[in-house]
Amino acid sequence: MINLYNAQIESISIHRVGNKNKNEGLFISEEAINLNDELNALLKEYFLKSFREKEETYYQFTHESDLDFHELYSISSEVFLNPNLIHEKSKAIAKHLFNQSMHPHIKGGEVYVVYFTNMLLNNESVDGIGIFKSEIKHDFLQFEEKPHNLEAVLQQGVNLNKLDKGALIFNTDKEEGFKVLSVDANRYDTKYWLEQFLGVDIFADENFNTKSYLKFCQNFAKDVVLPAEDKQQEVMFMNRAVNHFAKNDTFEETNFLNEVLDNPELIPEFKHYKTEKAPKYKIEDLTEFPVSNTAVSAARKSIKNVIDLDTNIQIKMDFINPESAEKFIEKGWDEEKQMYYYLVYFNKEEKTKKQ
Repeated sequence: MINLYNAQIESISIHRVGNKNKNEGLFISEEAINLNDELNALLKEYFLKSFREKEETYYQFTHESDLDFHELYSISSEVFLNPNLIHEKSKAIAKHLFNQSMHPHIKGGEVYVVYFTNMLLNNESVDGIGIFKSEIKHDFLQFEEKPHNLEAVLQQGVNLNKLDKGALIFNTDKEEGFKVLSVDANRYDTKYWLEQFLGVDIFADENFNTKSYLKFCQNFAKDVVLPAEDKQQEVMFMNRAVNHFAKNDTFEETNFLNEVLDNPELIPEFKHYKTEKAPKYKIEDLTEFPVSNTAVSAARKSIKNVIDLDTNIQIKMDFINPESAEKFIEKGWDEEKQMYYYLVYFNKEEKTKKQ
């Protein structure tokens, strides 16, 4: 879990990177800039807001032969050992980005290289390096006082409410390639930012593994359980899956299948489906791993637990008490009406809770 509210900007360098293929230039600043308190607060919010609002997916630097040959990994390693190098190394970062800016769709813009302290990652304070890029310029009006009236002047600048691209490199897990977060508001050139510039791949920690496996289960429920059985069993399968993760510190696939799949005939179907779909979720060899409670809580909120009927009626299942849905709901077929029905048992109607 990440907490960026108390992060402090220690240094910030700004350069301008154009599109190399269009013969646009590279402007390197000789010195880091000095920030007053107001600008410091505004830029900190501009840089970090997008990371607080998006779902956490961590990356790590990767290289086909050795991480020491990875440019950003090497730069980060040097800077974390000696933060005073940050401005000089920011020049190398800007040049590296410029060299990757070859596709005609890539927009030029300002590049900000920032050194942060007091970033909380899993309740541990770590330093971080931020690399941010502003690409889209917005029109705005300035007004000048003339002797007898105000004159409107049209100018262009950066909208501090929306970051175009950004990456945070945390000083942790160095041997694996550091932990990295990325945001990109302009998805048409994601490959350029993630692969060519950052050179990262997914960091497969317990949060990613838990989230990916539950997402895989959700699609198995939709693609296999629903056609083989019915909507109730699809919902109940995911109900049992989430609760299995919630009550176990470590996931073990055999135990999971025996507990969660009521119908033993679906176990080989599950294994076959995993063989086909696992690469999409990066869980090919994943049969045992630590469970992330954060990922389980997020999954519980996002997974739909409602049976929608074509008669404009919804039946909401309870993910906290799944035994109720199994004990007190029955599905049947009415010959006279030629319709399915759900029979719900209860003792009394609960009062509606006030919102």
